[in-house]
Parts: sequence; C-alpha cells; structure tokens
Amino acid sequence: MFVQSTVIRYGDHVDTDVIIPARYLNTTDHAELASHCMEDLDSAFKQKCEKSHIIVAGRNFGCGSSREHAPIAIKASGIKLVIADSFARIIECPAAAAAIRDGDEVAVNLDTGVIENKTTGETFTAAPFPPFIQKIIAVGGIENFVREKIAGKA
Repeated sequence: MFVQSTVIRYGDHVDTDVIIPARYLNTTDHAELASHCMEDLDSAFKQKCEKSHIIVAGRNFGCGSSREHAPIAIKASGIKLVIADSFARIIECPAAAAAIRDGDEVAVNLDTGVIENKTTGETFTAAPFPPFIQKIIAVGGIENFVREKIAGKA
C-alpha cells in the first residue's frame, strides 16, 4: 500500500487541543470535526488538505488530553498519513520527519516502511506497520475492522 502527496509541515508538540479545539467536542459528526481541524494552529489547513494528504510534524505529535475526536478530525480532513519525530504513545520515525519540509512531495510504502521524499530524492526507512495494523488501514479504520470481525470477514 502506497501513500503519496505533498506535505503539510508542523513543529513540535502539536497537541489534541489544537488538532480539534475543545469547543467542538460536543459533536461526533466527522465532517463538522474536519471543518475545525487545526483551525487554531493553521487557518489555511482546510484549504491545504485539498491537495496535501500527509502531515509531517516534529516531536510529540498528538500530546495533550486523550480524545478520540483528534484522529477522527484528521482523517475526515482527508489526511492519509502522519509522519512525526515522535508521537504521544504511538510510534517513531525521527530521521524522516526532520528532513521533510512543507510542500515536499512524499511517497510512503506502508508495507515496507520506506519513505521517499520525491522533492529531494532522500529515502528513509521506518518500521513497517504489523500485518494487523495494515489490515485496519486497508479496510478504512478500526470501526470497519471490528465490523468485519463481527461479520466473520476479517
């Protein structure tokens, strides 16, 4: 599975409060959450998502209060992949994130973990997602994965 897009670049400590501000936590509508994603950090985020589908960030992406609204807002905005120096309680690929700039074109092979910066020609290798995570991605998220499990398809 490959993901390729221009990049939206952010710095360190992008927390869940700027991913989706608390004033919007009273909705579970994915489109509504997407319309407010990153608005306090980047007022042009919504427009950037029209052509860019990868976020590259610095250290500690997704820190702050634990809220399921943040990844929903990011996904509903059209973002297909987040690469960061480090994630709050998730995974890391520091070398790649540090070398990717805003607007760079990036291709990522989720099966092998190879990240290619098409703009600079640099290539990085991260740990590939384990098979069960690849399956979750392939079916469109954890909710679809669970539905398939219950239906006996997964």
